[in-house]
Amino acid sequence: MALSNEYIKEKLAAKFGDQVTGFEEQYGVLSFRSDKELNLKVLNFLVEEETLQFGFLTDLCGVHYPDNKGQEIAVVYHLHNMRENVRIRYKVFTSIAKPDVYTATGIFAGANWMERETYDFYGVNFIGHPNLKRILNVEEMDYFPMRKEYPLEDQSRIDKDDEMFGR
Repeated sequence: MALSNEYIKEKLAAKFGDQVTGFEEQYGVLSFRSDKELNLKVLNFLVEEETLQFGFLTDLCGVHYPDNKGQEIAVVYHLHNMRENVRIRYKVFTSIAKPDVYTATGIFAGANWMERETYDFYGVNFIGHPNLKRILNVEEMDYFPMRKEYPLEDQSRIDKDDEMFGR
């Protein structure tokens, strides 16, 4: 039996019920979400379930949604079933005030550097990570550059003419 998005959705719903929500399909890739406290249970299920076997973590990244109060930061897991060549996207959201998410390094060794990069740019604190520190930015930085917390341009500049930029 070929692994379909509908089958994956049914397996997740049977195991977790309404704790897994937000099912949508874009370009053939199934996306869904759950509470951040369930991330390890869902990831373990996706890896260990005999009929799913999403054993390869393609990518782990962060996204900042500044208008999404209480859930401003998303951690996105891109998983791949190599045998069936099926990909899925799994998201958990956390607040910017307390951006704590459990580390996936116990399930995927490759998550180590991906989580460090996500911490470095978005400030997500991966609980239980073996060596969570900055890898691309300097340690002295007291902010996270990929958060949309600052204006894109310096509004106090007087050395440019907005008419030159079509404004």
